Amino acid sequence: MIEQRAHVDWVLKELADGLPQIQQIVVLSADGLGIARYGGDPDAADRLAAACAGLQSLAAAVAAEIPSSDGRMRLVVIEVGGGFFYLMEAGTEAYLAVLADGTVDAGLMGARMRDAVGRIGDQLSSRDHLDGPAL
Repeated sequence: MIEQRAHVDWVLKELADGLPQIQQIVVLSADGLGIARYGGDPDAADRLAAACAGLQSLAAAVAAEIPSSDGRMRLVVIEVGGGFFYLMEAGTEAYLAVLADGTVDAGLMGARMRDAVGRIGDQLSSRDHLDGPAL
């Protein structure tokens, strides 16, 4: 289990190193509990994880209104003054959230996040699969 956690931590670090505009990365469960994080303040990570639970639920409700949709939220992007927020589905009941400054390339961010999610795979499906305390 410790090896799984180290792999997740390494993938998050590599994502941040590849895009210096990233300010914080949080992996969270659907109920808003932090699983892992990289960068930023731990208290901010907890707040972000909690906020993401509501956001992913809202996004899924909107997706359910699209006739050809399977009802699952895959990616949410929010632009605010000074930066961007990205929330991506990262496995069963798991999500990857990223805060980045306003100079980040949105297309590159999405591609790198998909790559990170693919490399972490099933390890993000539940925080129970990772050894150690959340965040």
